[in-house]
Amino acid sequence: MAENSAISWTRHTWNPVIGCSKVSPACDGCYAEAMMDKRYHKVEWGAPGQGTGTRVKTSASTWAMPFKWQRQAEKDGDRPFVFCASLADVFDNQWEPQWRADAFEVMRKTPRLVYLLLTKRPQNIVKMADAAGGLPENAALGATCEDQARADKNLPALQVAKVELSPLFTFGSFEPLISDIIVPPVFMPDWVITGGETDQGDHKARPTHPDWFRSLRDQAAACGAVYHHKQNGEFLDFDHIGMAWNDLPNSIREKQQFINGKAMVKVGKKRSGRMLDGVTHDAFPEVTA
Repeated sequence: MAENSAISWTRHTWNPVIGCSKVSPACDGCYAEAMMDKRYHKVEWGAPGQGTGTRVKTSASTWAMPFKWQRQAEKDGDRPFVFCASLADVFDNQWEPQWRADAFEVMRKTPRLVYLLLTKRPQNIVKMADAAGGLPENAALGATCEDQARADKNLPALQVAKVELSPLFTFGSFEPLISDIIVPPVFMPDWVITGGETDQGDHKARPTHPDWFRSLRDQAAACGAVYHHKQNGEFLDFDHIGMAWNDLPNSIREKQQFINGKAMVKVGKKRSGRMLDGVTHDAFPEVTA
């Protein structure tokens, strides 16, 4: 389930398990649900009022993928990043504990790979990693923080996991960014990733004010953190469209939204692109060879 990834901040995605439950506003437009539940009907997504959903361990061929990437990394002499569980959450309460232990063992046997363990449940990291035999040395820990409330809750938990488990590095995925976020320097992760929201099935993307991206970019720089901007999402602010309002097609003008007084125009993910103030921010944390 996934070879090379289209996600800008990883080379590969690896899904030892699929299925999850919605736990925060970032889950409203879950791409994994839109694909694996609504489109392919592989699992049933859980949500408040709808139960915990289902979890499925994937095939032996999927579990073998990291060993292929390990062999290639040995030949190339590099350390590719692997996003583990893009269609699930490694620290989900509904995983069978043995699945996590088995996945961690695969990680330990593929030491040239850098595993990105992104979770919306960072409060579970320490206890679940300990129960699975300890965090692999080649794992990095990340938390999703889409708004100030989630940042205030998740970043301190991520910091506790950093102190307790000594991951390669920590990272914050501020995507979909749906509010301004101020991060106290003590809780700033080593790597900051930002991104806007995209349409997923019936869920229509919410716009992100460009100042929210700029704020996290500048906070990361002030703290010496690495910054990566994944995408603007479906919207651009009108000031950066490069066209007069009357020259825009009606189909675009009809989708204008305002956020904090800023006119945002829905132009689509491809047209909005990845640049922030004319710059593509593609930085990655350095890891030893």
